[in-house]
Amino acid sequence: MMGMEWSVLLAFAVGIVLIYLVGRMFLMPVRLVFRLIYNGLIGGIMLWVVNLIGSYIGFTIAINPLSALIAGFLGLPGVVLLILFKLFIAG
Repeated sequence: MMGMEWSVLLAFAVGIVLIYLVGRMFLMPVRLVFRLIYNGLIGGIMLWVVNLIGSYIGFTIAINPLSALIAGFLGLPGVVLLILFKLFIAG
């Protein structure tokens, strides 16, 4: 009788660990997707602000799929990278 209780307790513990691991597998990609959406929104807003302010001095950055991806994946540092690229390389 005592052995049966330990096996049930062990099966329960293994089940809890498996549920935790499966939950982590599904939770991590969702977090990554939300982080990419957040960075994309911040990057898009920053590109819009740069173009809004830069239009007064004749400086704009084209919003195309490549610049949107750079700003989306890198966020604010990506927008700074696009500005530096435009200033020093693209002229």
